[in-house]
Amino acid sequence: MKIHTIRGKWIGFFLLLFLTGLCMGASIIFGYTDTSIKTTIDSFINYNGSNEHIIIQTVRIPRALIGACVGASLAIAGAIMQVLTRNSLASPDILGVNSGASFFIVFSVTVFSVQSLDAFIWISFLGAAVASTLVYGISLIGKDGLSPLKITLAGVAIAAFFASMTQGLLAADEAALDQMIFWLAGSVANRDIDILITVFPYLLIAWIGSLLMAKKMNVLLLGDDISTGLGQKTLWVKICLGVLVVLLAGGSVAIAGPIGFVGITVPHIARSFVGNDYRFVIPYCACLGAILLLVADTLSRYIIMPEEVAIGVMTAIIGAPFFIYIARKEAISR
Repeated sequence: MKIHTIRGKWIGFFLLLFLTGLCMGASIIFGYTDTSIKTTIDSFINYNGSNEHIIIQTVRIPRALIGACVGASLAIAGAIMQVLTRNSLASPDILGVNSGASFFIVFSVTVFSVQSLDAFIWISFLGAAVASTLVYGISLIGKDGLSPLKITLAGVAIAAFFASMTQGLLAADEAALDQMIFWLAGSVANRDIDILITVFPYLLIAWIGSLLMAKKMNVLLLGDDISTGLGQKTLWVKICLGVLVVLLAGGSVAIAGPIGFVGITVPHIARSFVGNDYRFVIPYCACLGAILLLVADTLSRYIIMPEEVAIGVMTAIIGAPFFIYIARKEAISR
């Protein structure tokens, strides 16, 4: 259902903000140890050190905040990549950005025994940047230049390469495998709030930058020739958008591991509401991405209770059919 009026889009955005808040509340309340709204409020104003209050303050609230931030970041990154590549199948996981960030982190752990959270952040940014550069460079090879199909194929190849290298490193180091296996599946469980606090400034910069670049993305959608003719410095716009993707995807991987399918599904849902106006696509993606990850994380606690399913598995279950639908739709349209 597409919203046609500016007023309607703003109303929709505030409704999504409200729904995001409800999903964060559900993430805090529901789980193996169910709590209540009253108990949650008491943990702030009348903290008594009980098990319930400890769980809420040290586990549930950080988990909800991390899930919302990571979901929003991955969704915005996917929306930017789909503009940057003019490819509706583009996303950080499909084009290998997440795999590159993951490989660099695993490499640093297995080879250099890196354990610092601050180091993980910069290593993740570096891996995301290297993967993005490789995909873009490979896509430029050939006579027909850059095309959506070549970007997709290059991204899949780079993702497969880094995933294979990651598996090879972990197979040779059982201690590292035990340490990182749950992280590699993608998870917001058992994440300390400190890592979010460390990464949050970079995510915030990328969120604000994405909003500031929204009008330029609208122009970029018209094509390189038209955007250049309208006076836009296309190369610099693309470089800035690439940096935003690295910050968003790299930061998300540093926090929660490589979570897939959020970046490809959410932008399509957002555009079904507001069209191709990125002044609204970006904020809608932020809310919808947060909602998707929070819902997936909450449901993951009930599938095999008392154990949990990695959130990356849940998003794959939700997103894989949607990816197949989009791929088939693109193939038919051509």
